[in-house]
Parts: sequence; C-alpha cells; structure tokens
Amino acid sequence: DGANSRVAKAMDAGLYNFAIAFQERIKISEEKMEFYEEMAEMYVGDDVSPDFYGWVFPKYDHVGVGTGTVVNRPAIKQYQKAIRDRAGDKIAGGKIIKVEAHPIPEHYRPRRVQGRIALVGDAAGYVTKCSGEGIYFAAKSGRMAAEEIVAIMKGGSRLPTQAEIEDTYIAKYDKLYGPTYAVLDILQKVFYSNNGAREAFVELCNSKYVQQVTFDSYLYKRVQGNNPLDDIKLLGETIGCLIKGYANAKPDAEFSNPIESQKRLG
Repeated sequence: DGANSRVAKAMDAGLYNFAIAFQERIKISEEKMEFYEEMAEMYVGDDVSPDFYGWVFPKYDHVGVGTGTVVNRPAIKQYQKAIRDRAGDKIAGGKIIKVEAHPIPEHYRPRRVQGRIALVGDAAGYVTKCSGEGIYFAAKSGRMAAEEIVAIMKGGSRLPTQAEIEDTYIAKYDKLYGPTYAVLDILQKVFYSNNGAREAFVELCNSKYVQQVTFDSYLYKRVQGNNPLDDIKLLGETIGCLIKGYANAKPDAEFSNPIESQKRLG
C-alpha cells in the first residue's frame, strides 16, 4: 500500500529516509513530441537536484518533467522550475495537465515481516538508488512473497510463521537483488553528491561499455558486466574522470535546512 503504508505503521515496521519526487505531466505539440519519439532526457546539476537528477520522460501523448531530492526536500519546487528551464524550448508552450508528488524510499524498512504480515514494494522500501525505480520491484516482490507463502501453506492446510516467511521470501529476495541495491547506493553516493562527480558521471556515459552495462543492468534488474579487463579499464577511466570533474566543475550551491536535516535517520 505504498511508501506511506498504513500496514507498515500498524506492524511497527520502522522508519526510513525518503526522497520527494515531483513531476508535472506536460502536454506539448505533436511537433515537439517528435523529438521524444526515441528519446528520454536525464539532467544532472545542483540547479535541478543536489543529490538526484531531473528528467523529461515521454509518455503516450505528453511528457513527464520532474526531479527529486532527499537532502533538500523543502526546495523541491525550486528544483522543478530549474528542470523546466533546462528543458527550455523543447517543452515551451506546453500545458501542465497533472502534477504529482510522491515519497521515494531510500532503503529497506527495518522490519519487513511481523507475524504473518509481509511487506512488498514501496511499503518494504524496494526502490533502487540512482534510477529511483520501484515498479518492477513492487511487482516482483509481491509475486515472490505470494509464491513462497502459498508453498508454505501446502494447499491451505497450515499457516506460515514469521520465521518461515523470513527464511523464504525475504532471504530469496535479498539474495537475488541485494547486490543491485548495494551497488546502486554506492553509485548514487559517488556520482550524485556534487558537481565535480556529476561532471565525471556525464563524461563516463560516453563510454560504450558503460552504456551497455547500464542498459543490461536496467533490463535484467541485476548488476551486469563480467568482463574483468573492461572493468579494470573502467575503474581507471572513473578515477580520471573524477579528477577532471573536480578540477573543472563549478562550486556547489550552498543550502541550509537544519530542521529538515534533523528528520533524517543516522
């Protein structure tokens, strides 16, 4: 039942840090939509977010324009204006047809099973860093939980215990996707945290190997790239891009929100 799950609250599943994602669905002309027929845009920079990215994603007959942040949530509308400005003429003259804002979990709930209650999807905290994707993992975790619980119940002849749910659904889900969450968490902390790192990130995206690994990882929902030589080469390129990025990037914009910062978990 979502990131603000009432079930999670009822079972005392614990708190988690969350980002705010803000999006405007904008109807643009058919001529402007042609640009997005085979294009989705991602924008980085402290003007659009101090710790995430902004986007223009094509829908059926309009575009979704948005951004998100964890560390400076009170300024989300400022960042939204910036992403509209960055998109510029490509969405100029468009009509906002819907405004959406949602909390995006930053990590798993401290407790995902209590008795015979099991959380799945956003309620459990199953959203990946870097991309902010949660739809696939909501569907996958729901199916995995259902299949494991049905198997434990043996045709309805018995009820599952908390230990059995943890040893099956939770253990299998963590084994399958835990490495993906861990790697994407590291990547977000490295590349989304300041302008120097963002410059390095953009330059690295020119690499065909990075493009292929990113595409495959997104497609299969698990970290890809099993070529040791290319991985070593990529490590060297990453270090070089970070050094260059930090040397050439503009200083990061400063902001202060001590009250908001106190809400974040340690």
